[in-house]
Amino acid sequence: MWAASLRPASPGDASRAREDFIPRAYRDHAYEEIPLPLPGERATISCPHSYPLFYEPLGLGSDHRFLEVGVGSGYGTALAREVVGARGQVVAIDIDATTLAFARQNLDRLGYSDVVLVHGDGGRGDPPHAPYDRICITAACPAVPAPLIEQLAAQARLIAPIIDGTRQRLTLFEKTVDGIRRRVIADVLYVSLRGRYGVGSN
Repeated sequence: MWAASLRPASPGDASRAREDFIPRAYRDHAYEEIPLPLPGERATISCPHSYPLFYEPLGLGSDHRFLEVGVGSGYGTALAREVVGARGQVVAIDIDATTLAFARQNLDRLGYSDVVLVHGDGGRGDPPHAPYDRICITAACPAVPAPLIEQLAAQARLIAPIIDGTRQRLTLFEKTVDGIRRRVIADVLYVSLRGRYGVGSN
């Protein structure tokens, strides 16, 4: 499923064309395995392989209520909206107003008008739409922000790059009746989370 989503779109399927979510100057590089700059402070669109790397272990599926922390270009938001289907919901939050405006422009232009976009501190989540079945944090953080754990539904999952010394470890968390289980997926490299729960916060 994810491999098909990441290929250039065919006519009539332009809503998921990655190049439509990238600034015009970089569109020739849309499918290269490199992050590309976006409007906003330290904002990038992740490498193409990042989306299955996050979403497959997360088990994102039909009918899920999904929270994305770090909207970027809106590309991952659009992919998630396709996956959760008509009865699911996607909420995406970004601390950078410029980046969020770019994502909103892309999503609105391509028909994703039912995605909930929030300007705010992603580490605080979005309580009005909680609880969430799945949460994805697309920035590296020292630990999972406590509000996001609180906003997870029972048996729900969260994935995030967790800072471990000089490394970042993409880690899957599952909320169970016995507590939080965790599993390291891979070493990764992402920009740092900003805001109350970001690097260097007090």
